[in-house]
Amino acid sequence: MSHIPDLVIAHGTVVNSFGRHNAHVVVHEGRIEQLIDATEPVPTSSRSIDATGKLVIPGGVDGHCHVAQVTGRYRTLDDYRTTSTAALWGGTTTIIDFGIPRDAQETPLEAVRNKKELARESRCDVALHGSVVSWDETVPWQLEQLAAEGVRSVKMYTTNRGSTMADGDTILKVMREMVRLDGLTYIHAEHDPIIVDCTEQHAADGRIAVEHLHRTRPELAEEVSVKETLAMAEYTGAPVYFVHQSTPGAVDLVTEARNRGQEAYSETCPHYVTLDDTVYSGRFPEWFACCPPMRDAETVVALRERLAAGAVHTVASDHSCYDLSQKRERQDDIRFMPHGLPGVETRMPVTLTAMLDAGASVEDFVEVFSAGPARINAVPGKGVIAEGFDADLVLFDPADERTVDGGALHMGTDFSPFEGKTLRGWPVVVISAGRVVVDEGGFQDPGPVGRFVARNGFTAHRDAVAPLEGIPSPARPSALAAR
Repeated sequence: MSHIPDLVIAHGTVVNSFGRHNAHVVVHEGRIEQLIDATEPVPTSSRSIDATGKLVIPGGVDGHCHVAQVTGRYRTLDDYRTTSTAALWGGTTTIIDFGIPRDAQETPLEAVRNKKELARESRCDVALHGSVVSWDETVPWQLEQLAAEGVRSVKMYTTNRGSTMADGDTILKVMREMVRLDGLTYIHAEHDPIIVDCTEQHAADGRIAVEHLHRTRPELAEEVSVKETLAMAEYTGAPVYFVHQSTPGAVDLVTEARNRGQEAYSETCPHYVTLDDTVYSGRFPEWFACCPPMRDAETVVALRERLAAGAVHTVASDHSCYDLSQKRERQDDIRFMPHGLPGVETRMPVTLTAMLDAGASVEDFVEVFSAGPARINAVPGKGVIAEGFDADLVLFDPADERTVDGGALHMGTDFSPFEGKTLRGWPVVVISAGRVVVDEGGFQDPGPVGRFVARNGFTAHRDAVAPLEGIPSPARPSALAAR
């Protein structure tokens, strides 16, 4: 090196999804410049951080966040400054938000561009998914424009009629377009007729308050919708990604599809592998209002086992920042209350604790926390600690235990669904694009420096990754780092 690097992380145990080794990580101008074996001298740098006894992992990629989301009469209470700050506190250095049309007047293209404008306040890097609710002749052109701007995925809901739900014809047509544009189809899979009928029956019996939520959205509704969507994806040849899967049966359907050669992926969330439906009979059932709801304890254990075994490909927060006053306003009727949980800040410790308890390794955790989300979502430069990749790094001690205090978190709300839980794996140093943003002094606000990340085409990125899979070397080729 003919210059002095900006930063060196010295004597850490570098953990990628494909292995670990002891190394000094050399950072310059926002990128990982070099990995040097820890037996070698620490190079001179402008700043050095001693990572002895710490694990160093790639910064987290949260593929499923809702920032400043408007749904009906409710708006989440956060903005990009708040959510990106909370993400960094929690070891996540890239978030992927959704441009979901707030009503029939906002087009998919407008929804994404409005979010891009809001994201200028972000402290961490941001990518975006599009969303289509209804089909018209302009949708193919809009999707072309989104792809040209680096938005290479589109989310659709199979439920929520009257607001965000897309009908089967729309889903099928959008899938065809995503194949043409080398994109990825995201699906919220719950069978709407089953949910509507089940909810109406509960309402007729007076069992419609939040403590009955889990009974109105049965596991069958999720699994039937996954099965139907997989059939459409198989018919069109579309890669498909299922958000927030809450049942082992749903994951197994994706596994079976993959075994048949389909490009299909399962995402789950920290709450589905740690919390069960007894939360709805506790003191504060409104804390846990989300869709799908929590499942019974046996289902939670089985889902966690599949996560530990590698059948689940990513863990995302599905972050939705409502507060308790919003939750409690209509907790008497789940049809009108806002659903969604704050979780971008706690994704790392909740997931790591659950996975380690289930027998997984830290490498397995890195795969679902960072490497998998970056690879599947075709996010360049992320998810790997290797030369040429973005200097997004997290240092932590896996034995460090802390108890969740929702009031002390930074998500802009007044509760956490994990309140009082003792968790392992809290970040102690977080580096985003080469900047130290969390250390022993707390949060070092870098200002609105977060970049919009244009994503690659799905198959193009996949094919670039394929030759690198399984190579346990710190100096892997930097094809994925190219922007």
